[in-house]
Amino acid sequence: MSIPDYQSLMLPVLRASSKGEVRIGDVVELIADQIKLSVEERVKLLPSGKQTLFANRVHWAKAYLTKAGLIESTRRGHFKITDRGRSVIEGNPEHLDNDFLNQFEEFKQFRERSTQSAVDDKINSEPVLITNQTGTPDEVMRVAHRQIEASLAQDLLDRIRAAPPDFFERLIVSLLISMGYGGSTANAGRALGRSGDDGVDGVIDQDALGLDRVYVQAKRYANGNNIGSGAIRDFFGSLDRHKAAKGLFVTTSSFSSAARETADFLSKRIVLIDGEQLTTLMILHNVGCRVEDTLHIKKLDEDFFE
Repeated sequence: MSIPDYQSLMLPVLRASSKGEVRIGDVVELIADQIKLSVEERVKLLPSGKQTLFANRVHWAKAYLTKAGLIESTRRGHFKITDRGRSVIEGNPEHLDNDFLNQFEEFKQFRERSTQSAVDDKINSEPVLITNQTGTPDEVMRVAHRQIEASLAQDLLDRIRAAPPDFFERLIVSLLISMGYGGSTANAGRALGRSGDDGVDGVIDQDALGLDRVYVQAKRYANGNNIGSGAIRDFFGSLDRHKAAKGLFVTTSSFSSAARETADFLSKRIVLIDGEQLTTLMILHNVGCRVEDTLHIKKLDEDFFE
């Protein structure tokens, strides 16, 4: 038999988690046994040579089930079924696919984010092997890239929210250093390790000599627990007490419109970074993620033939 596509693997992955926490590597082997994959199909690699095609598709099935809230990560490499996932199983569906998952608002929002600004919204959304597309290969490649990064961004945010509080602080240190602030990790770590200091969570040197400083407020909140204007005014007061001219307010949730308006009208420069912007910066600066593969897109060299 041929290797099933990732949508065909959604139901087996969900069923595999129905009895409790499972390890993704064990699920890959379990499903391969259930559908009787041949040795050749089990070991067939992606072009990168870093992962098998079948494992890649099982991971994508898991990722999409997570976006729909049917399963949830518990610890590194492990996951379990949610109450919503159990309800789906109890309905005894014959098949799960993207159309089925689209009934859940979280999944619908995820797909809208991942396909935003697509040239043709009818392009097939399969993240591994995109076929029968109406866009050009160049357009399809970029849509697929956006899908992968949207999935990665959500995974990063989920892991940050599940990590211990001091991890968020260390994350901001790593990100700011990667962006060129703070001088060295040691110096930046000492600067930001002052949680609860009169409304300021830390200070980052804007240059290696410490001639200019950025004061930081960090709030690790769950999705929907938005930052209001009161928190911005409190941070402004803290900046005033420190005689600081600029501040950075970072959260894993979002800012209300009133909070953003307040930051815009205050006399001190306060930059607001919400969860979406945070993960965008992490991906851009390779913080908490790494390059798995590189594709070289080549074109005809006209100069060679002249």
